[in-house]
Amino acid sequence: MQYNGVNFDTYLKNYPDRNGYFGKYGGAYIADELKAAMKEITEAYYTICKSAKFISELRAIRRDFQGRPTPISHLERLSNSIGTGVQLYVKREDLNHSGAHKLNHCMGEALLAKYMGKKKVIAETGAGQHGVALATAAAYFGLECDIYMGSVDIKKQAPNVARMKILGANVIEVTEGLQTLKEAVDAAFAAYAREYKDAIYCIGSVLGPHPFPMMVRDFQSVIGIEAREQFLSMTGELPDAVVACVGGGSNAMGLFSGFLNDPVEIYGIEPLGKGPALGDHAASLKYGEEGIMHGFNSIMLKDENGDPAPVYSVASGLDYPSSGPEHAFLHDLGRVKYDVIDDEETIDAFFALSRLEGIIPAIESAHAVAYGIKLAKTMGKGSVLINLSGRGDKDMDYVIEKYGIR
Repeated sequence: MQYNGVNFDTYLKNYPDRNGYFGKYGGAYIADELKAAMKEITEAYYTICKSAKFISELRAIRRDFQGRPTPISHLERLSNSIGTGVQLYVKREDLNHSGAHKLNHCMGEALLAKYMGKKKVIAETGAGQHGVALATAAAYFGLECDIYMGSVDIKKQAPNVARMKILGANVIEVTEGLQTLKEAVDAAFAAYAREYKDAIYCIGSVLGPHPFPMMVRDFQSVIGIEAREQFLSMTGELPDAVVACVGGGSNAMGLFSGFLNDPVEIYGIEPLGKGPALGDHAASLKYGEEGIMHGFNSIMLKDENGDPAPVYSVASGLDYPSSGPEHAFLHDLGRVKYDVIDDEETIDAFFALSRLEGIIPAIESAHAVAYGIKLAKTMGKGSVLINLSGRGDKDMDYVIEKYGIR
């Protein structure tokens, strides 16, 4: 399949290129003192990802520890409530061990750290799921673990902070700036620059300098590989559309990678938050422009000085002023359609899925559910597969406090 000059038969082999670019996006814009560390990670990953021993160990971890494959659930009652005949399905990453898709790449990154002889893993987290997943992986492999988290998110995501600490991670509060995900990434990168000889940075999404966008996508591609096979087995055909939320975009790239070469509509959903005014949302692909931050070139939201703009989302895992470079590339190609859902639509979907299907989603995932419902109302027939990237345990207290019980 070709799309705007790109051959998707060989897409995953050709992108990124050897310098880490997806078209003009990506690369490695890093300080000189980190170039040797990134080269070490890149060479180790290129070697290990072709190693039968590494692949076999990772597959065993996914099966015996993570509980993969995760199932697909047909949302029959929610589908019937829409009334168009369109059927909704969800890929249940909420049933992956630790409650979200994040463990898919964290176990891979920690296994890479083990093969490289590192003693510590360092990361940032927003909603806390990446932090929990990496703390889980560190405990599994016997590694030290430092997690940087903004003060705002620490208060908002107290259950996940407690889980990280129980798992043995050192949760480091970040008090600079807006005290959310961007500042946590800044602090984690600074720590890695000091400790790279003994530690590995485990970024939480398809972000950062090369090789992280590629590496995280590859580890997350298990979602799309499983989902495609499962959906064909369940229904005898492919879905008409697949939908996933996009902040940095790891869960989305995981799902999308399985369907890029198929005649399937693909939708990436960003948080519109309170509205389109700068500072009220985190929809970088919808409203942003090309720019460099955190070591990679992508599409980002900028303030009047050209710096990363303040962002907001009801979902802590989506409040980031840029998106992964591969998403920027797919956006420009037009292969993936990127759209937005606001806070109110998200919370309505949060309760709808909970009440009609007995599944409490993460607020991040509820953005995708909301869009799936909205999309189904415009379709005369067909099916929509939504990536349910995580469960909502972490969000229940916050939702009840802010929105009450609907």
